[in-house]
Amino acid sequence: MGLINYLAKFFQDGGFWMWPILVVGGIGLAIALERNIKLTLVKRANKKMWDSLQPVLAEGDFDKAREMTENDSSSISRLLSLGLARQGAVRRREDIEIAMEEGMMEIIPQLETRTPFLALFSNIATLLGLLGTVMGLIEAFTAVAHAAPSEKADLLAAAISVGMNTTAFGLMWGIPLLMLHAFTVARTGSIVDSLEMASVKTLNIISAASRRAAEHAANAAVNKDKAA
Repeated sequence: MGLINYLAKFFQDGGFWMWPILVVGGIGLAIALERNIKLTLVKRANKKMWDSLQPVLAEGDFDKAREMTENDSSSISRLLSLGLARQGAVRRREDIEIAMEEGMMEIIPQLETRTPFLALFSNIATLLGLLGTVMGLIEAFTAVAHAAPSEKADLLAAAISVGMNTTAFGLMWGIPLLMLHAFTVARTGSIVDSLEMASVKTLNIISAASRRAAEHAANAAVNKDKAA
């Protein structure tokens, strides 16, 4: 109870500006939780799909791979389905690569959505804390100006102590939100890297299969000419 009472008094002494800081910090924390839960689900879905899809691609069964990606809603399926669809229509590596690059351009903003707000709310919480302190000091100096000379020092010291509460509270929210922003950005980057890795591996498998098909067709044509 002692800690709760201390925190309650600390909050009350900070005055009005503690409430905006609390609101900003709460919104930032909610965004951080939502983003990290979403990224965790995306990462799990992508890993599960890639573990199932990679052996199919290695076998060269692109029809089955297309069917698997079309029936799945994960980010990696949406990305690779574009390349596999193009593989069924054309054989040029450049066309398939462009198709998957377009898919990455659609997926990355979805993974990064709302993440920049974490850094924004971190800065806002810190600045609101400073603003609350400045406003508190202004009120303190105004009150001290009309106080008795013997009371000025005590009143000013008490007012400064209370005014510093908002700066401390702003930093209490700002620092964790900044750390959460860095953590979320790193997790997003890890997912993007895994998608790029999967797209490159898929592209290499498709290219290798195309080369084998071309070589087989050339050998068949040579054997046919020899037989003739």
